[in-house]
This record gives sequence, C-alpha cells and structure tokens, in this order.
Amino acid sequence: MIDDVIKIFIPAITAFWIGIASTPLITHYLFKYRVWKKKGGKVALDGSVAVEFGKLHEAGETKTPRMGGIVIWGSVALTALLFSALALLVPSEFSDRLDFISRSQTWIPLVVLLIGAFVGFINDVLDVVETRAARGLPLSVRLSLVTLLSLFVGSWFFTKLGIVSIGIPFVGALYLGWLIVPLFILISLALYASGVIDGIDGLSGGVFASIFAAYAFIAFSNGQYDLAAFCATVVGALLAFLWFNVPPARFWMTETGSMSLTLTIAAVAFLTDLKGEGNGVAVLPIVAFLLVATVASVLLQIFWKRVFGKKLLRIAPLHHHFEALGWPGYKVTMRYWILSYIFAIMGVALALIG
Repeated sequence: MIDDVIKIFIPAITAFWIGIASTPLITHYLFKYRVWKKKGGKVALDGSVAVEFGKLHEAGETKTPRMGGIVIWGSVALTALLFSALALLVPSEFSDRLDFISRSQTWIPLVVLLIGAFVGFINDVLDVVETRAARGLPLSVRLSLVTLLSLFVGSWFFTKLGIVSIGIPFVGALYLGWLIVPLFILISLALYASGVIDGIDGLSGGVFASIFAAYAFIAFSNGQYDLAAFCATVVGALLAFLWFNVPPARFWMTETGSMSLTLTIAAVAFLTDLKGEGNGVAVLPIVAFLLVATVASVLLQIFWKRVFGKKLLRIAPLHHHFEALGWPGYKVTMRYWILSYIFAIMGVALALIG
C-alpha cells in the first residue's frame, strides 16, 4: 500500500518542481517574442463584437502572454520520460514502480494530451501572429480535429480494449456496444467546448486540478495505479502552472493547455470505467460540473437570444457573467475553486459507493 502511494506522489511532486523550475525560462521567451494578441477583444457567437467581454478583459489580452499550457503538458511529458528512462537505464524494483507509462492504462491519455497540446499550440501561434488577420484556427477546423481524434480513440476503446458498456451507480453496467464510439466523441466535444473556462486568472488551473485529483483517487481505488500516477502528475503540473497564473497572471493557459486537458479528461473517464464495472463516465458530469455549467451557459445564451431576442446572461460563459455583475475576478476564481473541490468529492464518493 505504501509503495503504491509513493508511486502516485513522487511523479506528482516531480512534475510540480519541473514546472516551477522551467516556467521562468518559458515566460522569458513568451515575453521576449510578445506572445500575446496584438488586438484585444472577442467576437460573439452571433458574429457581433463581444462588448461586455471587451470591457472586462480587452486590455489584458494585449499584454499577457499566451501558451502557458506548455508548462502543464511539458512537465507531464518530461516527468513521464524521466521515470521511463530511469527504469530503462537503472533497472530496479523501485525505478520500475515509478515508471507509470503502460499500454493498458496511460498510453492513450498521454498521447491524447500531447496531440491536443500540439493542435492547441498551432492555434495559439496563429492567434498571436501580427500579420495574420484571422484569429487562430477556424472553429470548424478545431472541431473537426477533435472529432477525428475522438473517433480514433473511441474506436480503440471499442475494438482493442473491448469497452462496450459504462457503469451506472447503483444499477450496474449499461451495454452500449458500438455506440461507445459516438458517446466518446460527444463527451470529447462537450469537454473541449468547456475549455472556455480559461478566462480569469487562476480559474481554469484550479478547476482542472480538482478534476484530475478526483480521477487519480478513482483510478487508485480501482487498482489502476499507473493511471492514478498519470492523473496525479497532471495535478502536479497544474499546480506549478497555477503558481504563476494566480492574479495577476504571468501568462494564460490558452488552447495548447485547455484542449490537451479537456480531451485527456474524456480518455481518463472512460479508462476508469473498467468496462462498465466502474463509474468513471457516469460521475463525470458531477466531478466536472463546473465545466458542464460553462458549456450549458453558452448554449442557453445562444438559445435565449434566438428564441426571445435578448440575452439571458450579461455575458457568457457563466464566470464572465459574475464579473459583469461586479464580482472581482479573484472572488469568482476562489468560489469556483471551492465548488470544484466540493463537486470532485461528491463525484468520488458516488463512484466508490455506487
């Protein structure tokens, strides 16, 4: 038991210190090359200028570096590489135990993390290029890429891992067969859309950390120690990012971080479901409730404007609505952190007793 706990915490701590040590160098180059938007503001979903958002954050967009997500996925990748190399070069029972990369548990989430990071990185680069009028990759392109990646991963779950059902608390396994593939695609797209929660200093880092911490606990209780170590490593990297992202943020996570993390959450949730014997997918709406609320607020805003001709919220997503009501950004962040841990605990409890 103690060895299993050590396997979880040492990679997490390592990722944290790698992130802390590497961030000054990363931010040096982000500031040196002016990696921020050259023109602030956003376009609303109906194509109009997002006036309320401009009042809140337009000035910060032109002086705060983007691509802070590099710290997160970079720290996770370096930690995984470090312990894999240690197990290979200095073989021992201890080094083998620390190597959490395994085909059955962590290859998929690690690959998804890195592919999402790469696509997000391309988007962020296009977002800050001075000579380019467009802002990032078109949404249709990003959604298509997310769909293709999800189709591949969902098909792998179905054909290679034999995942054909999901667990429902207090009910048991719900057989889905090949429908597991479109379900995974749908969940991945929904989670990707929730990446817009990266909008206030410190907000997304704290929320994502609570979600991955919850799944680390669920994976550990399932005996999936490699997957638990991977999730804990992501938490360590997120805490390092958060150290520099608390108000006033030194950088923002942006797409290279949010895309990699949201897509990885989907993969982790399905892996902790244990082919319908666990509850990883069923508790996802609870563990990640604030992500669900973020997406729901955007959809409700669109629906309300089209049906009633006016906005339901001052500004969507929801966290910006609270800012528009006069809440300071740090108050929104702190209250979201509190709620994120409450929902994480609720989700873990349901996963364990259900």
